[in-house]
Formats: sequence, structure tokens, C-alpha cells
Amino acid sequence: MSTRRTELTRQAARLFAAKGYHGTSIGEIAAALGVQKGSLYAHIESKQDLLYETMLEGAQAFHGGLDAIPDQLPATEKIRLALRSHLRVVADQLDVATVFVQEWRYLEGERRDEILRERRRYEDRIRGFFREGRDLGKLRTDLDDATAALLALSAANWAYTWLQPGRDTDELADSFYELLVDGMRGYATPPA
Repeated sequence: MSTRRTELTRQAARLFAAKGYHGTSIGEIAAALGVQKGSLYAHIESKQDLLYETMLEGAQAFHGGLDAIPDQLPATEKIRLALRSHLRVVADQLDVATVFVQEWRYLEGERRDEILRERRRYEDRIRGFFREGRDLGKLRTDLDDATAALLALSAANWAYTWLQPGRDTDELADSFYELLVDGMRGYATPPA
């Protein structure tokens, strides 16, 4: 992607995060770049292009964090590192994370379907860590992995609304981990 296109996408993400997709006009994006509205169309076909590119960037960032977690680690450590990664993405790419969590519903057609698949795939990967922990007897044997994943992601996803700049996200993720996972460990029994 060209430098200009990257800057265009960044400015759009910033505005979408602050004002929402529908609350942001092409004219405002052009003004943020210091160009005429018509000149944006040399880089994009529509505002949808910018929303889609922001969503792709978010999906890549969130999945990239999970990709870096070694498979051989214990499931509970994978959960801790997944929470760290998730909060780090929110802190480091706040605009992209905000748009990824809030504005995806405004995508249309195949692009929407693609991003929904990526969101589900991310949730499934997190869910797999909880399932693995349960199946190996490291978490409660009656743990519903889908509910556990949704709880963890719900807490982490909303960080864009309250995360303070400069906050140590690893420390925060470890606190989330302790509250979530230690409560899920209480009734674990070794597998038969």
C-alpha cells in the first residue's frame, strides 16, 4: 500500500473511531489530509474501502498476536498471553481497535462476510485455549469454553473505552487473567 493510501486509511480510522463510520464524511477525511474531496477518489472508490482496510488491519493485528503464542505452552499461559496481546493491540492501535470492535456492522456484502469470518476465527482461537485448559484438567471440568471466551473477549474488547494512555497493558492483562482464570480453576479435576 502506498504511503498516501496508508495515511488516508489512518486518518479514516481516527475519524471513524471518534465519530463513527456514518458520522464521518468523505469531506472530513479529505480535510484531515489537507486535500480536496475529489482527490481522494484517486485512491479509493468509496468510504467502504477505508472501513474495510481498517477492519483488515485490525484482524491482522489481533490474529498476529495469537500467531506469536507458542503451541507448546500450557493452555492457561496461552490465555494469559492472548489477553496481553489483545490489550496491547488496543493500546497500540486504539483507533483501529475501536473501529474493529464497533464499526464492523457497517461493512457491506462480501467484505462484511469476510470480516465476520475473521472475527469468528479469532473468537474460536481464544475459545480453543479455554477448551484445551478444560480438557487437560487445568480449568474447571464443567467450563463452557464458548462462555469463557466471550467473557474474556468482552472484557478485553471494551478496553478501548477506558484504557488510559501509557498504562502497562501486560500488567492489566495479567490482572484480567488472574480474575478470570483463577476463578475457572477452582473446580478442575484431573481427566480420567
